[in-house]
Amino acid sequence: MSEYKTIHGVKIRDYTTDPDNLLTGQVWFDKTNKVLQFQAEGAGSWATGGNLNTGRDSLGGAGATRDAALAFGGGPPPAPGAKDITESYNGTSWTEVADLNSQRALVTGAGTYTSAIAAGGDQYSGVAESWNGSGWTSITNEPNASNGYGGAGADNTNALFFGGAPQGNKGMARYWNGSGWTELNDLNTARADLTGSGKTYTQALAIGGMTNPSTFLAVVESFNGTSWTEIADLNAARGQLGGAGTQTSTLAYGGRNPSSVALTEEWNGTSWTELNDLNTARSTGANAGADNTNALYAGGTPNSAATEEWSNPTISVKTVDID
Repeated sequence: MSEYKTIHGVKIRDYTTDPDNLLTGQVWFDKTNKVLQFQAEGAGSWATGGNLNTGRDSLGGAGATRDAALAFGGGPPPAPGAKDITESYNGTSWTEVADLNSQRALVTGAGTYTSAIAAGGDQYSGVAESWNGSGWTSITNEPNASNGYGGAGADNTNALFFGGAPQGNKGMARYWNGSGWTELNDLNTARADLTGSGKTYTQALAIGGMTNPSTFLAVVESFNGTSWTEIADLNAARGQLGGAGTQTSTLAYGGRNPSSVALTEEWNGTSWTELNDLNTARSTGANAGADNTNALYAGGTPNSAATEEWSNPTISVKTVDID
């Protein structure tokens, strides 16, 4: 039988109290209680948050954390059934704030709850609006009028939108710098109904999506500001999913293939790992969040008002059963 020192290069130390500055996986012997203990990290999970005031699907979202987020537009599509409603979330409840200037479903967002962009929407309008924390201002239309984009970006002067419908055949990527749009290199796989993550346009992910007619994809691509590189696929192909995080720390959740799913996957910069599911299977919701420890999903198909918050994994001391 291999010894702990042979495997890990150190002996198990003993303490009379729990050691300071514990590391995940650290093992020690508790001399006081005469037990073997270790520092364990539990799985993250989704918890129910406050409902939207107006239940809807096909809406856009923005926000750097689950406690400070926007949800705007929504449907069901198309207009005139589409909504112009904007709501702001404080981690507990949603408050209706200034409406979009145009009613839109299938809109995509990027940025924070005080500085965001809403682009695209049903009927391929290409309409774009900028949010300053109190109201929306119409800006230059996105030149490749579409819907079902993926989005990423820091704020209303640094946003990236990519892919999109109609026909699920758009691979184009467009950058908004606060005053105009610049077309960048295309995705390697043209698709619509994908999601994105990344807090700057030079470090973004394009995740999942669909091609016409309803071919669901697990493809993931990484953008460095110049070109797209295909990286490890999702474990489960799906479109109309949510995403939140950075290029190296992301959650992808919900979506459909072909019906709505509750799946949640975590990207750690190398691979995708399936985690605890959403409580309710949904697609086309509004998403926000900082990384793979902090995310939000609100609304979604069918016409939902539900909000779920992703909680950090729990860290705790465990006792080893050696009987």
